[in-house]
Amino acid sequence: MSGNASAELAGVARRMCWFGVLLILLGLATGAFIPMFDNARQGLSAHTAGVQNGIVLTVLGLLWRHLHLASRLERLAAVASVFSLYAIWIALVLAAAFGTSRSTPIAGTGYQGEAWQEALVSTLFGVGSGALIVAILCVLWGLRPARGASE
Repeated sequence: MSGNASAELAGVARRMCWFGVLLILLGLATGAFIPMFDNARQGLSAHTAGVQNGIVLTVLGLLWRHLHLASRLERLAAVASVFSLYAIWIALVLAAAFGTSRSTPIAGTGYQGEAWQEALVSTLFGVGSGALIVAILCVLWGLRPARGASE
């Protein structure tokens, strides 16, 4: 690996850790607003998911140097990771604020948002979840053992 590629790899890893720690902070801050949400139980879910998603993103950043991916696939994995984990957290915050329940029937029991609110939350969950699957598949591919390597 050239010095430039190594520096770029370190930069991606550092940015992912930064976005992860920021998401942890946002998740913690979400906890302060739980009583103000239309659905406080969903607010607790948003708080917990923000912290957990931030930890996942930070861990991905820390293991980034162990991935063996082509640059385009690496970029896809990084963008999909950050986008997906933030989208899922935002979907939960909106679900708590709007009182939606279609995408989160357990935490949303007894609540129902307007049609556009339900559609927005469902779309964010769907797109975020799809992007997360893509990201994790890329990471798994990047962590595969190198041919001929004994680990």
